[in-house]
Amino acid sequence: MNTEQLIANPIPLLQPEFTGNQALAIMEENNIDQLPVVTDDTYIGLVRENDLLDWTHTDEPLSRAEFLNFKPAVLGSGHPFEALRMAHDLDLSVLPVVDRDHKYLGAVTHSGLLKYITENSGISSPGGILVLEIAPRDYTLVAIARICENEDVMIMNTMVHTNDKGMLEVTLKLNRSSVEALVSSFERYNYHVKEYFGEENHDDDIAGKYNLLMNYINM
Repeated sequence: MNTEQLIANPIPLLQPEFTGNQALAIMEENNIDQLPVVTDDTYIGLVRENDLLDWTHTDEPLSRAEFLNFKPAVLGSGHPFEALRMAHDLDLSVLPVVDRDHKYLGAVTHSGLLKYITENSGISSPGGILVLEIAPRDYTLVAIARICENEDVMIMNTMVHTNDKGMLEVTLKLNRSSVEALVSSFERYNYHVKEYFGEENHDDDIAGKYNLLMNYINM
């Protein structure tokens, strides 16, 4: 999938000759705080509501505003991860999409990118979550996957980030909700399981109560 496939339903466009007041009215009418400026299918820039509110000449055309130099955009042929990175870094709710000639193709939205992550990262699938804390020098996804495979567990998604202690936190989204056996396996291999989320395995508890009942009956 490329970013062009995530383009949202048509988002209102501004033109350079629109005044700041017109732009604010369009934003209010559509309940959106960022809009692209486009002329003759060419992407000019992205206008944010805060820029307009700070502008002292909102009765003038947008073409005279310095903030029109703000031109974040991603290629339609690029991967959605690049759009996610840019939208996060620049705190954008609307991100213009262009082709290699800088022609405007449309825009992706924050909600559209969130939907993409939810549907394509395994988050929406049932299953447990396990978080390992590992020194960077000890990290190997092959070894982690092998332990999971030995417990007949499939890794649906992996996320890795460095915490404030300089350790890697490896978050595994799994295809099984019962993860206690997998936790025990990781601990046998001296992995530090920081936390896990899933259904608890009550088999041992049930077996224990059964044995107590049988001992009582046999007394």
